[in-house]
Amino acid sequence: MKKIFYAAISIYFFGGLSSCSKFLDNKPTSQQYNTGGYGSDTLLLKTASDAENAMSAVYSEFKNGSSELFFLDYYVNGDAHADNAYAGGDNPDNIQIDQFNVVSTNGNVSRDWGHYYTIISDCNNVINNVPKVTDPGLSPTRKAEIIGEASFVRAFCYFDLLRLWGNVPLVLNQVTAINSGNIAKVYPNLYPARTSVDSIYTQIIADLQTTISQGPASGPTKFIGTQGAGNALMAKVYATIQPHDWNKVKQYSDAVIGGGYTLLPQYDQLWDGIHENSSESIFEIDCTDWGTGGNWGLFIMVGTDYKKFNEPSNDLLKAFNDEGDSIRKNSSISFADVTGLWTDKFWQLNNYPFINKFRDFSGGQNQILIRLADILLLKAEALNETNDIAGAAALINQIRARVNLAPTTASTQDEMRLAIEKERRLELAFEGIRWYDLLRTGRAIAVINAQTDGNGANLGYNVTNEKLIWPIPQSERDKNKNLTQNTGY
Repeated sequence: MKKIFYAAISIYFFGGLSSCSKFLDNKPTSQQYNTGGYGSDTLLLKTASDAENAMSAVYSEFKNGSSELFFLDYYVNGDAHADNAYAGGDNPDNIQIDQFNVVSTNGNVSRDWGHYYTIISDCNNVINNVPKVTDPGLSPTRKAEIIGEASFVRAFCYFDLLRLWGNVPLVLNQVTAINSGNIAKVYPNLYPARTSVDSIYTQIIADLQTTISQGPASGPTKFIGTQGAGNALMAKVYATIQPHDWNKVKQYSDAVIGGGYTLLPQYDQLWDGIHENSSESIFEIDCTDWGTGGNWGLFIMVGTDYKKFNEPSNDLLKAFNDEGDSIRKNSSISFADVTGLWTDKFWQLNNYPFINKFRDFSGGQNQILIRLADILLLKAEALNETNDIAGAAALINQIRARVNLAPTTASTQDEMRLAIEKERRLELAFEGIRWYDLLRTGRAIAVINAQTDGNGANLGYNVTNEKLIWPIPQSERDKNKNLTQNTGY
């Protein structure tokens, strides 16, 4: 039965796919920005149950309709797009992203755009319509919490959209019917133009302020847009927005640190399957079984049945070895003999690497999207940038002590910048974060263009400023004449 089950799962996810290059078709523009379709009233929420179900639909999208984004592409975008991993496998869309040759018809680019906007549309449903629910079974406190949760998720999605594409359409409202009287209101939602980066950041910050002020303090799992999650994402936003606001990073990092989160005693406990929803986790996709949205991403990144995606890079392994960081290396990378199974230009096949943070093939492994170590290191960065080098060192050393590494030797601001960058890379490898760190620190071009293979030969990426963001999907521009293209595409 177990063999039959895994065969069925394999057929379900991979059958009929050409090199795993495409999973789902994008929704039409009208449905992508506004679920339910025009001319209907399916978005109207009337009862407390309706409100709760609408919020559940937002979370469900992470591990059901948009699971290819959060179980696969999220890590391609954050790690293979950076220097932590090669594309691996034979997916041409992933290879384009890895090698900075992305075109506007890239399948990953198109589907990720669609997934983010589908989730945003679900959030808009909650934010627009839950306030209208008059059912006394929905208390004012719970109503406010639900809106806070949806506001967090919407901010999370727009933050990713900004970092991948630059200025994108800012869609905040839904229209449930279209007629001659409201066409002027409907048109911007149906065919939205791109919005300025500043305006989108303003909305992200406003949404997170809503989460922090009225979101729930906690939940049954960490798959909830809590006040703590709002503080954590706010710290990441202020460390990214130009110019960076380091005092705000410290403010919101301190709110997280004072919010009851603690590091797990052992680093590997984060991935061992028995410490999920831990005290270190801030926002975590909660997976339990295939029926409610099992985590199938492991099958695509780990295993010897075919060549997997997100192949750990020589440069990352060297960084672990140069630091003597055996604990995090062993938690992050495993090796196997794949001789005779496939070819590879980067690795010897008798000692081939796989990501080791993905381990549970039952479908039940959670995906941690934000955790305390990330925020501690962001605060260290903020302290260093505001000339508190000793304070930054203390936080780095707290992270290093958990994995039995000696205190940092960095003593100047410039040295500390590189020490923090390195610490974040080793601590957060394969968690979808590295590319965004290189972007926000302005280090992406220098680091990527210096990449070499295991023999020291430069990989020839030739990244330019124009390649730091993706093209607007051609499929979206075909449907929406108001969408302009990014420079260079």
